[in-house]
Amino acid sequence: MRTAVAPRLFRNALFKDGRIGDLAVSDGRFVEPASLAADAAVIELSGLLVLPPFVDGHIHLDKSFVGGDWRPHRPAASLGERLNIEKQMLAEALPITDRAEALLAQAHDFGTIAMRSHVDIDASLGLDNLHAVMAACELWKDRIHVEIVAFPQAGILASPGTADLLDAALREGADVVGGLDPSAFDGDADAHLVVVFGLAERHGVKIDIHLHEPGPQGIVQLHRIAAWTTAIGMQGKVVVSHAYALGDVAPDQAARTADILAAAGIAIMTNAPGNRAFPPIKLLRAAGVRVFAGNDNVRDAWWPYGDADMLGRAMMIGYRSGFFSDEDLGTALDMATTHAASVVGLDRYGMAIGDEATFVIVDAANAAAAVAAPPRARRLVQRGAIVPSTPSRLEALFPHYQTQQGYRP
Repeated sequence: MRTAVAPRLFRNALFKDGRIGDLAVSDGRFVEPASLAADAAVIELSGLLVLPPFVDGHIHLDKSFVGGDWRPHRPAASLGERLNIEKQMLAEALPITDRAEALLAQAHDFGTIAMRSHVDIDASLGLDNLHAVMAACELWKDRIHVEIVAFPQAGILASPGTADLLDAALREGADVVGGLDPSAFDGDADAHLVVVFGLAERHGVKIDIHLHEPGPQGIVQLHRIAAWTTAIGMQGKVVVSHAYALGDVAPDQAARTADILAAAGIAIMTNAPGNRAFPPIKLLRAAGVRVFAGNDNVRDAWWPYGDADMLGRAMMIGYRSGFFSDEDLGTALDMATTHAASVVGLDRYGMAIGDEATFVIVDAANAAAAVAAPPRARRLVQRGAIVPSTPSRLEALFPHYQTQQGYRP
């Protein structure tokens, strides 16, 4: 249940555009500072940077080992082997709800207040993962908005019965229907997309398709997805995640495809993977394509990396993209905030008068500096309430130790 927060003024905040100003909050929303009563509580920020809250546009809450023991990575020679290893490792891990809740808590500590989570749906799992993730999200519903994708990790045609399970998942509350490598995985791109777009049309939901297919093969899939999107009037409701092919082909071919994606209103998600070419962000944005960010896998059977920090992800995207200017670093930040929020469809997200008074306070010289070297120390303010951060084991230990030893910083 949400607790009412008394009106308060956050004074002398540093904004993304370099301005120093005040943030006034009443009833959980930003208001004009002059509208506050003279006795409203004042929090002096002394030039600390304030940023919009983070939005993770692509994560897998059901796969992560966060909350449990460290599990060494196990190599795989094929996708099929990787999926088998994943099932083995997850069968030995903590229950999904526990791990998903631990990952939600970690993301929230970093300042994430919304995400799109892909949840595996296949013939062997049924809807078990969906139910477990939904249970975790219910525990966090007033703190993190989660849009759930019914994701066919094992394919649709390759896993008989999955189409019906996707349909059931959407009936039970999944918000988005997913797809996966229509040609490479299922072997029949048109048949795969008939299911995905048919379910989206029937349930009135959005689409998010994982596309790892490389080079010209992947470009063909992007054109095919764009044609489907336009044909049934789903402009603005379709995302292609990863779209590695856009980073594989020559710039002129990528530019032609970008124009087609922009015309179809298809958004592209990237996490700037460390071992793969990925979409050219500036080229896509110049064509009018909405590009946003997500963490993707966080410490799971696919790779050991990740901590759910979207500011850290923005840094990684900027680093791998060769973003050096303040403007380009600002683009990486936008991908982890406003652009991702627009895809998830958050209501009144932002820092304008009337928007929900939710923001992140960080100690950085400016927004570009925050992306280039993400400060670990930060504080989330949600609907005007200052959210207590979870102390690390070191933070919990050393103040006690210093006090016991008589040390004073």
